[in-house]
Amino acid sequence: MAGVPSFVLDGPWWGLFVFLCGVVFLRTQATYWVARWARTGADAVADRAEEHSSPRARLARRFSGPGMERAREFIERWGFLAIPVSFLTVGFQTMVNATAGYTRMRWDLYTLAMIPGCIAWATVYTLVLLGLWEAWVRSPWLLAAAVLLIVAAAFGLNRWRRSRRPAAPADPTSPYAS
Repeated sequence: MAGVPSFVLDGPWWGLFVFLCGVVFLRTQATYWVARWARTGADAVADRAEEHSSPRARLARRFSGPGMERAREFIERWGFLAIPVSFLTVGFQTMVNATAGYTRMRWDLYTLAMIPGCIAWATVYTLVLLGLWEAWVRSPWLLAAAVLLIVAAAFGLNRWRRSRRPAAPADPTSPYAS
């Protein structure tokens, strides 16, 4: 499997689990600290001590939007429980961890709340990766069929979600408007 050292897959299951715990811990901490660094840049721009085009200011602007707003509301509603729960989602987990850093949640409490989420994430992915590895060892065609099925389901879900969105109103100033 690409990206996973061979000694992890050839060893006992807990080797993969420990490896994944380390990966998710480092990635989550990096997300928290990058967002916290960006917040410092946003504050410096607000105080006019830093230029609007600096890397931190550009990154801070990326932390404004509907995804970050949903993550902030989620954290406000659920408190520290939001951190480990977010690890059971795909994509939203990064937004919640970035929001924790951007809003300067206390690092020690954040890390304590993050550890159960890392363990849950590593457990789920250990089971999934070991299942995929076993499927690959038994039959590469079975694995290929499973991956194709997952891709088709994701594509269908994406098309279904897009079809449910309301259409954007036409721009009356557009030369193509009727």
